[in-house]
Amino acid sequence: MLKIRKGDQVVVTTGRDKGKRGEVSQVLNTEYLLVNGVNQVKRHTRPNPMKNQPGGILTKEMPIHVSNVAIWNASAKKADRVGFRLIEVPGQTPRKVRYFKSSGEQLGS
Repeated sequence: MLKIRKGDQVVVTTGRDKGKRGEVSQVLNTEYLLVNGVNQVKRHTRPNPMKNQPGGILTKEMPIHVSNVAIWNASAKKADRVGFRLIEVPGQTPRKVRYFKSSGEQLGS
């Protein structure tokens, strides 16, 4: 189970975009993810009439390493760390949930 998932609000902790916040749009693998509005680069593309693509300079988001972002705790209004705990439900197997390390508050899901 990954500590940061698609749809989570994250804040960039290091690099060129330090301090920017955005939503995780895609988790590429265990180490890289795409965040909306973060790590954007200019890409010069050639037109492709077969795919009906125009040419020019396009702005696209590049993957960012998971160690360079931290999950955003909206109640504390700061970046936070994530931990796991097991929730015991009578008659069922224990369920693994994520929680904020600073407050102990469970993340939505």
